[in-house]
Amino acid sequence: MLPEIVAHRGDAEHFPENSLPALEAAWRRGIVRVEFDVQLSADGVPFVIHDASLERTTQAAGDIRLMKSGQLDGVDAGEPARFGHAHAGTPLPRLAAAVELMAGLPDARAFVEVKRASLVHHGLAPCMERVLAAIAPVRDRCTLISFDADAVRHARAAAGMAIGWVLDGDPSQLRPVLDLMHPEYVFCNHARLAPGRPLPAGRWAWVLYEVTDADHALDLAARGAAMVESMAPLRLAAALAAREPLRA
Repeated sequence: MLPEIVAHRGDAEHFPENSLPALEAAWRRGIVRVEFDVQLSADGVPFVIHDASLERTTQAAGDIRLMKSGQLDGVDAGEPARFGHAHAGTPLPRLAAAVELMAGLPDARAFVEVKRASLVHHGLAPCMERVLAAIAPVRDRCTLISFDADAVRHARAAAGMAIGWVLDGDPSQLRPVLDLMHPEYVFCNHARLAPGRPLPAGRWAWVLYEVTDADHALDLAARGAAMVESMAPLRLAAALAAREPLRA
């Protein structure tokens, strides 16, 4: 069986990562599940961006956690380091804008990753309160994920929603925590896996990242991965589709 593809930060191969065009391109091209990241501004407004620092993906400088939302609304997030001027003028999106986009696409699903940097800076409860409020219109189609185990537990307790834990250690050693947490999804960098070994089975679905090669994706699926996450989701989807007749 082919693994399901998750678009890592949207269609990040063709558009600036975590931008509205990247998210929309993935959803409209048939990638049902998109993963994106959330950091909070100084005044507690959630924005869709991976790094706390603006330098890597925008034309601005500074720490998003120390800047007011009004300042951030004018930031060009066209990822000039990768795309030059091709996507100049792409706004840094508020989470509310991503939710509005998703609301208009009834088949769209999202993994919403709350970043540790904002959880530490703003405090877990205030940070999660703002994120959960922002995704409320589409919460039934969202899964809250984080490297922070307490954050995903909070999402379960406060909103009763599906959760995913992103592992930063050896999956086999973290099995006791997984058994207590009962997440619907477990995310892991494929590089952390022991070569050739099956994934620890449980009530959860495994989502492995960062995968771009079709043979690699099929190998991970054979070892127990339900989904593979890729920043080149459309290219990977086409490669897997091309392999399907050969497997029939």
